Amino acid sequence: MCTVSFISLNNKFVITSNRDENILRPVAFAPQEEIINGCKIIYPKDPKAGGTWFAINQSGAVAVLLNGAFEKHIPLNNYSKSRGLILLEVISKITPLLYFEKLDLETIEPFTLILFEEKKLYELRWDGNKKYKTELNNSKNYIWSSATLYNTEAVKERERLFAEFLSDGNQINEKTIIDFHSNNHNDSENGFIINRANTMKTFSITQALVEEEAVSLNHIDLLNQKEFVITAYTSRFHTIIQ
Repeated sequence: MCTVSFISLNNKFVITSNRDENILRPVAFAPQEEIINGCKIIYPKDPKAGGTWFAINQSGAVAVLLNGAFEKHIPLNNYSKSRGLILLEVISKITPLLYFEKLDLETIEPFTLILFEEKKLYELRWDGNKKYKTELNNSKNYIWSSATLYNTEAVKERERLFAEFLSDGNQINEKTIIDFHSNNHNDSENGFIINRANTMKTFSITQALVEEEAVSLNHIDLLNQKEFVITAYTSRFHTIIQ
């Protein structure tokens, strides 16, 4: 929920997320298929609040959460629902974007939601007072960093590394993207794999590969060194778990 990239590869789209968390937070449950509001969803579940930071639904839509909107905020103590539950609420609807636009977020902590729906890419933000919606060009590549963990200087350096990765003659595919997200780039504070004084660490890397007839979810639990791959065929949402 703290680093997200979107990469367009011809007729395929790759969305990858690193989850940075306090080491006291429990490790997420392995991704599974669940039915929420009548919609089949695949996601790794946060044991603490029951929500998630990354989910795909039976139509092949993908939603990924980052904490914070545009800048670091001071958390309050009276939020009515976790942001991870908001993500599940949005992605479980027939039209996630329309639902987000109508959703009352007045008592929800600020967040950024990256939504890929019907081959359209949206950056959706809630800053605690106002919603922001930006439709992005799905033929371009993007990277986001959580406003709550990374300052402006760190964000710019991460963007530079991302641009270098894309333009350095590397073969770009799902595996090399995972490799890029698995590198701390000699910076344990602000690299893509962090370890801040053994209190804040990168827990996992989760990736969705969206193709014409299928969407695959690859979840790598870094703390337990386990990998889970689920392929869902969107025409009938038949899942294969490896």
